[in-house]
Amino acid sequence: MEIKTRSADETIELGKKIGAFLMPNEIIALSGHLGAGKTTLIQGIAVGVGVADYVTSPTFIIINEYNGRLPFFHVDLYRLNDATEVEDLGIEEYFERGGVCVIEWAEKLGDLAPKNFQLVKIEILGENERKICVSSELAARLK
Repeated sequence: MEIKTRSADETIELGKKIGAFLMPNEIIALSGHLGAGKTTLIQGIAVGVGVADYVTSPTFIIINEYNGRLPFFHVDLYRLNDATEVEDLGIEEYFERGGVCVIEWAEKLGDLAPKNFQLVKIEILGENERKICVSSELAARLK
């Protein structure tokens, strides 16, 4: 399913809709160029999961944890170079901690990518316009 957003606020609203129905141990894998809006979408997902804190990208920390109706794990793999560095994080532990795990630059997971993740791709169409492609399972829930 393709969804176009025309502002950061619309991207956040889409994230809120996605976050509202996420369940324990769900994994959202985000892909898109630098500045595409991955963190903006994640901020909305976090609100939908009930996170009250302001969510920022953990570019240097790699993983931020938040409390909501479910634990919320925001992972940013941007600074990592290969799957070996990702593996050294012990990221697989976050996949089954009863929360929602949202991963920026998920393509860096390589073989560590779990089979049950939901893929979201974000493409820049213009200064404020984005095309957001969500996996068929997420699309079915958004309808």
